[in-house]
Amino acid sequence: MGGELLERATAGVGAALGADGKVGIAYSGGVDSSVLLALAVRALGADRVVALLGVSASLAADERVAAHAVAAHIGVRLVEVTTHEGDRAAYRANGPDRCFHCKDELFTRIGADVTREHGLARIAYGENADDARRPDRPGGRAATAHEVLRPLADLGLDKKAVRAIARELELPCADKPAAPCLASRIPHFTEVTPERLAQVERAEAGLRGLGFGDLRVRHHGEVARLELPAEDLVRAVTEPLRAEVNRVVRAAGFRFVTVDVGGIQSGAFTLPLVAVARD
Repeated sequence: MGGELLERATAGVGAALGADGKVGIAYSGGVDSSVLLALAVRALGADRVVALLGVSASLAADERVAAHAVAAHIGVRLVEVTTHEGDRAAYRANGPDRCFHCKDELFTRIGADVTREHGLARIAYGENADDARRPDRPGGRAATAHEVLRPLADLGLDKKAVRAIARELELPCADKPAAPCLASRIPHFTEVTPERLAQVERAEAGLRGLGFGDLRVRHHGEVARLELPAEDLVRAVTEPLRAEVNRVVRAAGFRFVTVDVGGIQSGAFTLPLVAVARD
């Protein structure tokens, strides 16, 4: 079944991206964009595909390194594109539409200069079918406005299918937990600043150094609220790790460290506001 899915996805992505010209893949190193990148290379050849990595203060340093490693594994050229979403007042204001302004900045930077320099005929990004249905993913509107293709979503490939393809392709990120940008850790209507992003990055890097994989450090001013998978909750508050968890998070600039018994909560800040707006 995995092989059949891979072949169908390869053919579908190839047809969606077109038979002529080079294609730029807006790429983060996450599972979705890595699968799209790998399928594009499989369908079109590495010489017709360029990975475009947006780099800014909202991209953690270890995510940047990992993205380069996955692109090298796939065997495709990676081009870094510096983005400046932090210069946009609407992005800093951090409303529920923050992701729109971030994606709009990325797709604006991947504009005429980048496409001309690298000879790109079209741009695509890795939205999957599940995310396309979620009300807390306004980045899709930016993709539509910039005529950016979304082959995975159009082919009906949901997160489960994307993971299955990643494993079939033996991608290094196949089982990597979702890693939303650092700004997603800051509650809406609290300004996104380089200092807050850096605090979150330092705290999360410290926790990964203690052996925690999937995690979020939510920024509530002096308070860091840690979201961890259920199986890690007890470990995080039991000695000897409890003291180390407290130490590394406080070293990032927080005064208090809490562990949320609710565990990992995707869309924790955005979904309630979107639901209110729809009522």
